[in-house]
Amino acid sequence: MSVNSYREDEFQREVSKGETLIRLYRYLFVYKKKIGAVLCIMAVTIAIALLNPLLIERAVNVHVAGGDIRGLFRLGLGALALNGIWLLGVKIRTVMMAEISNEIVLTIREELYTHIQSLGLSFFDGRPTGKILARIIGDVNSLKDMMSDSVTTLIPDMVTVAAVITIMVIKSPPLAMSAIATLPILLAGMYGVMIQGHGRWQVFRKKNSNINAFSHENFSGIRVVQSFCGEEESRETFGQILDEHEKSFIRAVRLADGFGPTVDVTWGMGGFLLYYIGVRFLHMGKADVGTFLAFATYLSMFWSPIRNLASLYNKVVNNISGAERIFDILDTEPELRDSPGASILPPADGRVEFDHVTFAYPDEPERPVIEDISFDIAPGETIALVGPTGAGKTTIINLLARFYDVTAGQIRIDGHPLEDVTLESLRGQMGIMTQENYIFTGTIADNIRYGKLDATREEVEWAARTVGAHDFIRKTEKGYDTVIQSGSGLSVGQRQLIAFARILIAKPRILILDEATSSIDTHTELVVQRGIEALLAGRTSFVIAHRLSTIRKADRIFVVDDRRILEEGTHRQLLEQRGTYYQLYRAQFQDILG
Repeated sequence: MSVNSYREDEFQREVSKGETLIRLYRYLFVYKKKIGAVLCIMAVTIAIALLNPLLIERAVNVHVAGGDIRGLFRLGLGALALNGIWLLGVKIRTVMMAEISNEIVLTIREELYTHIQSLGLSFFDGRPTGKILARIIGDVNSLKDMMSDSVTTLIPDMVTVAAVITIMVIKSPPLAMSAIATLPILLAGMYGVMIQGHGRWQVFRKKNSNINAFSHENFSGIRVVQSFCGEEESRETFGQILDEHEKSFIRAVRLADGFGPTVDVTWGMGGFLLYYIGVRFLHMGKADVGTFLAFATYLSMFWSPIRNLASLYNKVVNNISGAERIFDILDTEPELRDSPGASILPPADGRVEFDHVTFAYPDEPERPVIEDISFDIAPGETIALVGPTGAGKTTIINLLARFYDVTAGQIRIDGHPLEDVTLESLRGQMGIMTQENYIFTGTIADNIRYGKLDATREEVEWAARTVGAHDFIRKTEKGYDTVIQSGSGLSVGQRQLIAFARILIAKPRILILDEATSSIDTHTELVVQRGIEALLAGRTSFVIAHRLSTIRKADRIFVVDDRRILEEGTHRQLLEQRGTYYQLYRAQFQDILG
């Protein structure tokens, strides 16, 4: 199975930028009423902004030229009141759009998180956790300002530019042409950024994802790093990844930063043309001072939104790569989903059938992990799976829990094929415990209660007592209310005892223990053995164990190797056969057996 590491950039499907933007902006339509209110406020603020140059023109041409100080004062008060309304409107629309964009970001993050949880194990096996976190956090956060500015900048500034051009053309076509004559230069620059910049920002986000992946992996394994004195090597590797990240950022931002001077140059050239033509017209007597001042103000009103639009365009080119990475995950189809018409699995008796089951990973179909395996397990029977590492034991239970679908053959529970029942009803009747059981940050009681969220305190304590966890829990600072940080402060054995209690409280019909006692010392194993027996009683159980002493009482033992079940029988029967199990047993107890 192929795996993407922090040393490799993630593969990403190429998609149309237009389709990505349309898909992204669909989230805005959910808030059409609020956005409608924002647009109404914008209409008022844009009208006031467009009116200001005309007020300047009237002030100069009428009141100043005519010496009408009282009229000028009244006009000033009116302008002050209007601009007060403008300031209030801008503030309200900004706050409203910030709320809308925050809600959209929250919606996208929830959709992404929920979808990722529906993906199969191969998705998580194929990439570091840090790269998944980079998309949920960094890539989603990058959309916030873009969504807000798309409404508060794109719409009003485009309207402003169109209105300014219209007003200038009506008042003086030559001056209007002077203002927009350099616009083609800016459009050419925008096209260049679109072609070159987008790819560079894609590379930057991939490098940023690599940093997240390495950091998460390194800190998760910090005990190993420190125990092997690997801090310096980790620092050097982190430095190399940072160097790649820095180079990709410089390469992307160099093009983006070069866009600002392009706007300034075209703005300056437009201003020069305006003043040149304006002076000529003034000299020729074709324009008065008030009109010229109004045009100068309109020139600023024209190029200021152009600058804003260019900046927004630059931001879109940057952040659309984040949207593409988000939609790339959302478009990843779950490998496992309920089939059309899937039914709910009734309360299971626990009969399990493997009917000529073969499994190979999709990217390695020519290398089956298990091949043509068949067996029939009666309700309540305990089956032990033994064999060398990599023989396929864990694959068998992963297929039973339908973490993967079989390549060939069929698995049935109480006669129901797994593909014909819903995943929730299937896994809801299973209790799965591995050697890597995760302990969540929270109280000990909450960790046990995770197996049954509505469990009472009495049920929690019953489960803990049954598996032998009650004594050590009682000795912690606050007993069952002691807060633990991801299992810190507990031994590996104690964490697994809590996980046992979590499984027990769920009362599963089918139980899977994958090396569940591998980290428990012999003394602890003796303490918890009674709890394990209570856990197994009346349940169909599959137990994987390298420590053969833990599976002697199993109803049947399957010896798995070379992709098949080589031997089957009770502990005594397999010893008498003197086959593979006998050799494994002698190798493990040779000191005792002499």
